[in-house]
Amino acid sequence: MHGMRVSVHIDPSSADGNSRTVNRRIIALALPTFGQLIAEPTFVLIDTAIVGHIGDTALAGLSIGSTIILTAVGLCVFLAYSTTAQVAHLLGAGHRREGLQAGIDGLWLALGIGIVLSGLFAGAEPLCQALGGKGAVLDQAVAYTRAIVLGAPGMLLVYAANGIFRGLQKVRITLIAAVSGAVMDAVLDVLFVIVLHWGIAGSGIATLIAQWYMGLFLVAPAILWARADGASLRPRIAGIAAAGGDGLPLFIRTLAIRAAMVATVACAARMGTSVLAGFQAVNSSWNFAMNMLDSVGIAGQTLVATALGAGSVSRARQLTRATGRAGLVTGAIIGVVFAIVGLFAGHLFSPTPHVQILIAVGMVTMGVFFPLQGWMMAIDGILIGARDYRYLAGTCTLTAVVYIALILVLASIVTPIMPNDLSRTAMLWAAFNVVLMGGRGLFNGLRVRSDVWMK
Repeated sequence: MHGMRVSVHIDPSSADGNSRTVNRRIIALALPTFGQLIAEPTFVLIDTAIVGHIGDTALAGLSIGSTIILTAVGLCVFLAYSTTAQVAHLLGAGHRREGLQAGIDGLWLALGIGIVLSGLFAGAEPLCQALGGKGAVLDQAVAYTRAIVLGAPGMLLVYAANGIFRGLQKVRITLIAAVSGAVMDAVLDVLFVIVLHWGIAGSGIATLIAQWYMGLFLVAPAILWARADGASLRPRIAGIAAAGGDGLPLFIRTLAIRAAMVATVACAARMGTSVLAGFQAVNSSWNFAMNMLDSVGIAGQTLVATALGAGSVSRARQLTRATGRAGLVTGAIIGVVFAIVGLFAGHLFSPTPHVQILIAVGMVTMGVFFPLQGWMMAIDGILIGARDYRYLAGTCTLTAVVYIALILVLASIVTPIMPNDLSRTAMLWAAFNVVLMGGRGLFNGLRVRSDVWMK
């Protein structure tokens, strides 16, 4: 068991502070982290590609169903973020066992929340109706939601386990889990939907199985490493409560962001089945690409949290600048690729020419704003690593409220008088980026210019 101990030695004052070394460390953490982050969006992307060939009704139903599960699971992303920051801070301060104990508490919290989320099975139909599902689209959305929601506990265990691995800066295992989980989901998707003709429900079942596989795959080594360092595996009420308390502001932050996304989906649904189908393809592709940006922020988050835990403010400041630059450059590269791919990607998601054009318009519009998103996500990760949770919760909530109010006005007053679906699609994605993403970027930029966030 001693051989399974993870060695993480961080010296914030060491001579590796030059920019090339810092960039290499960011990349070394970001690439495997991206593997973990793409798990849930990859599942939805695979589901979208396969379900899209069932028909536009199934694709529109998937848009509603996937929004529900991504919202429910996405609200719990604090399980990964808060655990990462806590473990990294404790490791930086030299308290390894306490860091791993915090990780175990996070696993128990994840399991409990996941069991509660499984109860969405019973409320699938009214939730899908609330998002604009009607008739055949509603039937498809309910079938998918009821199947996939039972995998929520497995996916939340993935979040919490990855918080441990990120804090330990031991993230390659997350790449293995994500790749093998995606392969399993793709194979089962083809088997259940195309071979066995289970329809959209088969797609949800395939993802459910892959989610539980990934959860068990990651929890097992996390438990072994924690035991090797003397951490208790029993549920500790105080520890679980502390993990939940640390995550509450992050939950509020994520709730605000997800509410903005749900409002966007609802507005797309009001614009018609074609716009909603095109929106689903762009949204699933964007969720996949955004995780490349998020991985840069999480790499910086881990390094900055460790530096602050060791009391090195100057090191934290240097890592913040490097992470911001990395996010901007990564966003610019991904934006160009996203826009170019978008010109041809419509055929992968829908056989309908009109929907294919809407997908192209949406992806090109999104591609223009990726540099902004890359920088914003990088700084977001830094502030999470510094555990500046309350500031993020407050500013994200304010930005989301302004965006939701604006998008509802656009959907009810402006879009009905717009000439066609192409202009509506472009307007929807432009408003999303300028107001929601731009607002978050503005607040994050103002924060890191000060020293208040470095605790």
